[in-house]
Amino acid sequence: MDRLFNPVRPYAWGSTTAIPDLLGIAPTGEPQAEMWMGAHPGAPSRVTRPDGPTGQPLTDVIADDPEHELGPATVHKFGPRLPFLLKLLAAGAPLSVQVHPDLAQARRGYEDEERRSVPIDAPERTYKDPNHKPELICALTPFDGLCGFRRPAAAADTMAALDVDSLKPYVDLLRARPEEAALRETLTAILTADPVETAATVTEAASAAERIGGAHTPYARIAQQFPGDPGVIAAMLLNRVRLKPGEALFLGAGVPHAYLSGLGVEIMANSDNVLRCGLTHKHIDVPELLRVVRFEATDLDILRPEASATGEERYETPADEFRLSRYALAPAAAPLDLTVATPQILLCTTGAVRAGDLDLTPGGAAFVPAGERAEVSGAGTLFRATVVI
Repeated sequence: MDRLFNPVRPYAWGSTTAIPDLLGIAPTGEPQAEMWMGAHPGAPSRVTRPDGPTGQPLTDVIADDPEHELGPATVHKFGPRLPFLLKLLAAGAPLSVQVHPDLAQARRGYEDEERRSVPIDAPERTYKDPNHKPELICALTPFDGLCGFRRPAAAADTMAALDVDSLKPYVDLLRARPEEAALRETLTAILTADPVETAATVTEAASAAERIGGAHTPYARIAQQFPGDPGVIAAMLLNRVRLKPGEALFLGAGVPHAYLSGLGVEIMANSDNVLRCGLTHKHIDVPELLRVVRFEATDLDILRPEASATGEERYETPADEFRLSRYALAPAAAPLDLTVATPQILLCTTGAVRAGDLDLTPGGAAFVPAGERAEVSGAGTLFRATVVI
């Protein structure tokens, strides 16, 4: 079992205090958006083993002996790489409205951009790898977001209530078409409208939302942070979701979403493929986005963990690349044996946890190679990330 030393990503939308508060360290004043735990080549965790170099990237450790680190079954199913990436995510401002491709779309898009020699770090590059990116976010604090399309009639009512003339064409589209066509044509119209006209519409809509208040208030707040951005209008097409601590959301391919505020544990397939459709200064590939988005209204499905007699509280999803579980450890309880034949990352979020010979405090994490004994005890909350075989 190895203690992980994890990079923190300073994206502009990150909270300046949430991750430092969890770690018990002083804020730097800069945004600290995500702490990555895993073996993503863009920012791998590091480990120090007695027989290895100090601060060796976990990517290198796994590449040196994948069958030992991951187990034969994991390598056979997913290849010689850790299939998931675990994060602490701290949103102090809205993330971009975005979607992720399915596996076939990711492979096709990546191969196309490689064939056209688009540099991997080019601003217009869409596919950074040939993998899909299903993900799960589990709230540690009250967590706000947008997830999936609303029913077109409900979105039309929201826009109509603002009484903004330039929103009326979108209202008409939402009310006059069948569901899929209404959502597709409305989002297309929003993203392809004249930028100057869109900026004026957003400004007027934001003023109206602030005046009306209530359920419209979030759109005014988003517009303050992204003035003139078409994503403010696109956000009106999406379901608003508020997670309580311990509740989670699973996001599959093609589902538009955006996180607005809060701290959570996020787990995903080990990919960095994101197609944006608003609330961003980054490149928006509208044609590819429209190919990837699933234009279907969805009801919110908030996940709550399923408890077992072993003390495991498991968040069930259709993804095989990851499984997230939570354990509430009590000081008088017997140690739990979490040994499995697959790789694990253990993350403490409250209290003090003993994992093997490591003491973990909030934000502390450990990598457990496949089959290695993993006994945990203490008083606190422990999340476990592993794979489904």
